[in-house]
Amino acid sequence: MKGADFMGNNSENKPDRYINIGIVAHVDAGKTTLSESMLYHAGAIRKLGRVDHKDAFLDTDQMERERGITIFSKQAVFRWKDRTITLLDTPGHVDFSAEMERVLQVLDCAVLVVSGADGVQGHTQTLWKLLKRYHIPTFLFVNKMDQEGTDCGKLLAELKSRFSEGCIDFGRVETGAEEVIEEIAVCDEQTMEEYLEKGSVAAASIRRLVAERKIFPCYFGSALHLQGVEELMNGICTYQMQKEYPAAFGAKVYKIARDGQGNRLTYLKVTGGTLHAKQMIDGRSGVEAWEQKVDQVRIYNGEKYELAQEVAAGGICAVTGLAHVRPGDALGAEP
Repeated sequence: MKGADFMGNNSENKPDRYINIGIVAHVDAGKTTLSESMLYHAGAIRKLGRVDHKDAFLDTDQMERERGITIFSKQAVFRWKDRTITLLDTPGHVDFSAEMERVLQVLDCAVLVVSGADGVQGHTQTLWKLLKRYHIPTFLFVNKMDQEGTDCGKLLAELKSRFSEGCIDFGRVETGAEEVIEEIAVCDEQTMEEYLEKGSVAAASIRRLVAERKIFPCYFGSALHLQGVEELMNGICTYQMQKEYPAAFGAKVYKIARDGQGNRLTYLKVTGGTLHAKQMIDGRSGVEAWEQKVDQVRIYNGEKYELAQEVAAGGICAVTGLAHVRPGDALGAEP
């Protein structure tokens, strides 16, 4: 797949529909395994990598493979349904939580992975509070349900108790279970009126509730055995509200790194208009204003990348040529 086509307009010349998903979890909950499983389902990788086998697609750094943990945020890009999805894998270990928190600023939604064998752990609760602080719509994937002793009902009750009553088993929504539809309806007065009048709740109403963080779709499965992962991916595409962006160019910087040749990389999300290669960008470092030219626009997929001529609003990319920017900086019209 070519980066220029992949991140610009699709073959029907309709604006691409992006979802930037962050995968967050307590260490060892199966976050990277879930990322691998999603990429495998989408056909982006042909073989499932594993952290313990040191061949995970997104754990590309030598130190990560030696230690068997994610240290640096990475991204992978794939198509699912009618969406272009950028998957941002983040560190699970508390020592590297600053790297994870920077990524939260550019997400459209998050998947919080909970270990079915361990339930809600200490860092899981911290992550939940961070997602609340940044007001990020959140889906939950309860992993390792193949392990002996896991109980879906008990785990869901814990999620409701520790997180929110809006945690709802969306595996049962697809079956049309009446009591689950009622659970959704009571989360919001407007939705309750819709349910009483029509006897159902429209997908558009559910998207609004997810966006407003009134409900949190929960999926149960095993990432290692590819169970429940496709349902999660379908659920995100169905119930994640599409964002609207302004026409004027803007961008939010979330990460600075260097490639293997030492080139400075600025990772950013385009929050308005379109970013073009060779475009002049204006910004401010402290009180000093500056203007610089973007050289390359790169779409990273694991450790490899494609060059793109442009990236539309909603897309995530890395650019070379910007020397003054820092994580958290706003470019162009971004406030």
